[in-house]
Amino acid sequence: MKRVLIALLLIAMVGLFGWTGYYLYSKDQDKPVIYNTEAPIYTDIIKKTVATGSVVPRKEIEIKPQVSGLIDKLYVEPGDLVKKGDLIATIQIVPNMASLASAENRVKVAELNLRNAEQDYERNKPLFEEGVIAAATFQNFQLAYETAQQELQAAEDNLEIIRKGATQRSGRTANTNARATISGMVLDVPVEEGNSVIEANTFNDGTTIAIVANMEEMIFEGKVDESEVGKIREGMDLVLTVGAIEGETFAATLEHIAPKGVEENGAIQFEIRAEVNLTEDQFIRAGYSANASIVLDRRDSVLAISETLLIFEGEDTFVEVERGEQQFEKIPVKTGLSDGINIEILDGIEPDMKIKNPNPPLDE
Repeated sequence: MKRVLIALLLIAMVGLFGWTGYYLYSKDQDKPVIYNTEAPIYTDIIKKTVATGSVVPRKEIEIKPQVSGLIDKLYVEPGDLVKKGDLIATIQIVPNMASLASAENRVKVAELNLRNAEQDYERNKPLFEEGVIAAATFQNFQLAYETAQQELQAAEDNLEIIRKGATQRSGRTANTNARATISGMVLDVPVEEGNSVIEANTFNDGTTIAIVANMEEMIFEGKVDESEVGKIREGMDLVLTVGAIEGETFAATLEHIAPKGVEENGAIQFEIRAEVNLTEDQFIRAGYSANASIVLDRRDSVLAISETLLIFEGEDTFVEVERGEQQFEKIPVKTGLSDGINIEILDGIEPDMKIKNPNPPLDE
């Protein structure tokens, strides 16, 4: 009995060692790697760079008063559409007291001079008609009388301008009316009724009453880094994406590249400007921030593969095509334009080929 137990124990130990050896041997054997393959596709290859900036109106005009005074009445508010010549605001003249006193005194002096000249004229006119005085002498009295009339008229006009901003004789009161100088939309009205305003002069830009812009002509203003500016030129197509408008893009055409750059944060930036091509149903508010994708080059509907499938050896480029079940052959290819993800294939690959992905799939 004892011998039987020993024999069974020995058999069990041999079996255990055998199973352990087989298990360790199996673990040492590498599983065959199954590579994925991809087929070439026909797609559009677009190489582009990105510029940041904003969308603004091409024509944005600040309406300023022609006289100083107080805003008497405002006729527009932001968002209103106006035409050239429409009334924006009326201004109440607040005359300077010193100028007003001086103008009134000038009128009084002119009246006195006119009265004196008129008396001389009326006194000497009969003498001239009777031949008592010469024509040359009477002509001086007549000239003095007419000059005094003109001086009084000028003094009265000056007084009326100081009081009202215009003369009644001219038939206009344009100086006290601020009107739109272009047709468009009112973007901002930074003043309120009762605010003081100053006319534009040599020492002051004047108070802005309203800002009017043509919202049908929008442009993109942005900046491009010096490393990219050499790759762009006027006439290139841009695709604008506006952060505030999701899921919609806008076409634009590059029309200006600044000849001189400016330094910003240690880098040289060049300003660019592009015309935004809006359709009838598209509207962009002034000042929206936007990114412009500048199309440097493009190929439409060309044979392409993912760049990850390429194998680079020196200056040569290869891919591995499948010739049998997981049997691959390395062949040279000629490539073209790349957008960083896909690359154009000019020669070496047919549309029905399957190309090995050199990166093996991760184990699940």
